[in-house]
Amino acid sequence: MTDRALSVVRAGALTTAQDRGRPGHAHLGVPRSGALDGPAADLANRLVGNRPEAAVLETTLNGCAVRPRSTVTVAVTGAPCPVTVDGRPAAWSAPVHVPAGALLNIGTALKGVRSYLAVSGGITVEPVLGSRSTDLLSGLGPTPLTDGAVLPLGAPTRLHTRVDAAPHPAPPIELVLRVTLGPRDDWFTPQAVRVFTSRTFQVSAASNRIGLRTEGPALERALKGELPSEGMVLGAVQVPPDGRPVIFLADHPTTGGYPVIAVVRETDLPAAAQAVPGTPVRFVEVRRR
Repeated sequence: MTDRALSVVRAGALTTAQDRGRPGHAHLGVPRSGALDGPAADLANRLVGNRPEAAVLETTLNGCAVRPRSTVTVAVTGAPCPVTVDGRPAAWSAPVHVPAGALLNIGTALKGVRSYLAVSGGITVEPVLGSRSTDLLSGLGPTPLTDGAVLPLGAPTRLHTRVDAAPHPAPPIELVLRVTLGPRDDWFTPQAVRVFTSRTFQVSAASNRIGLRTEGPALERALKGELPSEGMVLGAVQVPPDGRPVIFLADHPTTGGYPVIAVVRETDLPAAAQAVPGTPVRFVEVRRR
């Protein structure tokens, strides 16, 4: 039988298995998780003929290197980066044929933060609660990649892409996030709310899969008390005591006690996954529909 697996040669700074996540378990304290840049992960799967729900590898900043034990088709999307097969340049955002035993190297992101590697057949690590995603907050799912790990692959499907390469949005030069104010905007002074929706913040280097932290003007509270813990949704903009907004991403906690000044539209969050530290961030208020 063909050995359908990937051997990890270089795990990189942080590489995890991700799919579309495990929504619907917040009442159990389990975050959604899943690929931070969902459109990039979906595109990678489409390019290699996988179903949309197949698991991919999400790399962070400096990529990873793997060696397939059988011949595979791969695609790398998300943050643009150099791709090589046994040292020879290969295409980014396009299907690439990798022979058994060849070294596939995904290099350091030239722009953006996270690249996505899809392999024909998908990464078939053991699912937990219906998902193969690594959740850094709860610890559910497979552990982040380590050098020497072996990842099983599924059988290739009969799906075929109709394109040889695909355009993909560039990482943002400025991150513009549409927000709906509330539910706790009344916990902040009117001036703080104006600052939030009119001033420019920057992406902090302390950001991760749990939340995108910002630097910039501190938002002053009108109420000084403490909230009891309440439910938190994807895209919630929570403001901790230092007054700097934090945008909750895929591995966010399901409850929290700091006030949420606004919620970011979910369709704007993939761009947040690719925003490097120092990227300007603006919050633009939109009305409830």
